[in-house]
Amino acid sequence: MKTNKKAIAGFSLVLTSVLGSAIAVSSWYGVNAQTTNKKPTNPSNNQSAPQFTRSQDAKGFQLTGKGKAFQPKNLPLAKKPDEVAGKRGIIGWDDRTPMLSRKYPWSAIGRVQGFDTEGKGYHCTGTLISEDVVLTNAHCVINPETRQFSKEVFFAPNVINGQVADKADVAKVTNVIYGTDFSGSGLSNQQNDWAILKLDKAIGRKYGYLGWTNIPSSDLIRNRGKYIFVGYSGDFPDNNRRGYEGFTAGLGWTASAQVGCSIVDAKDSVLYHDCDTTGGSSGGAIIGIINGEPRIVALNNAELRDKKGQGVINLAVPLDFLEKLSR
Repeated sequence: MKTNKKAIAGFSLVLTSVLGSAIAVSSWYGVNAQTTNKKPTNPSNNQSAPQFTRSQDAKGFQLTGKGKAFQPKNLPLAKKPDEVAGKRGIIGWDDRTPMLSRKYPWSAIGRVQGFDTEGKGYHCTGTLISEDVVLTNAHCVINPETRQFSKEVFFAPNVINGQVADKADVAKVTNVIYGTDFSGSGLSNQQNDWAILKLDKAIGRKYGYLGWTNIPSSDLIRNRGKYIFVGYSGDFPDNNRRGYEGFTAGLGWTASAQVGCSIVDAKDSVLYHDCDTTGGSSGGAIIGIINGEPRIVALNNAELRDKKGQGVINLAVPLDFLEKLSR
């Protein structure tokens, strides 16, 4: 598929967070809407808002480890995200399966739960990339329409059916470094729709964290059907469907995982992929297996829809920004 800026302008771009109201970012940008007001269980007592810093001003902050992963010794490796007691769930109605495993690397993926200046709740997806750092989208912590910063943001690791392994591990975000505040052009906002969240707890020591690799887009495209995508989609899992009756926490409270999706094109530092996404999956990692190790290779952030509202293709952010922040 060959895509260019003129082609993009003919579609509606929907950022895949779950927010309280539809938001127009530009003449062709919008946000998928949904509200959630449930606060994380046992959050930090510190109620101060996170400190927000533009990436250009974040010279004092650097990621350590150069993208290396960490698997805790007490967490075994699980190749399948729906692995529970050695059994694999059989899901037939779409390409996604529920992420049920509390083993590594799935343990490092969680829900980003935010509250805006009016107290309206929303959620996205995030992934631990250091012992106290989470990777997600800028629009998961900044309202693209008003450009206001979220008042409170939390990270709940490895949420399954609304539950974390330990309620005390829900972490509060204290600092945010962001790539865009949505004051630029539509293309610029898309290219820089990333955020690094600093947590008040080093929960990555317990849950592990994923490594990442900035791979040339030509190589990403060449490896079709080789990627895994995990996100807390706002339409999943529907417990009215057969086989999902046990997911009583509701939509968006268990992550969906898709194995075997592709990055199909790249243009103007924007990646195009066919992994299944809906509201709530913003900030979800696109994962590739490199030398036998799961590593983040791109960051999901939006979907393109035609004039009828039908999904056409999904967008992702390359990881070159992480190289600039690393040492």
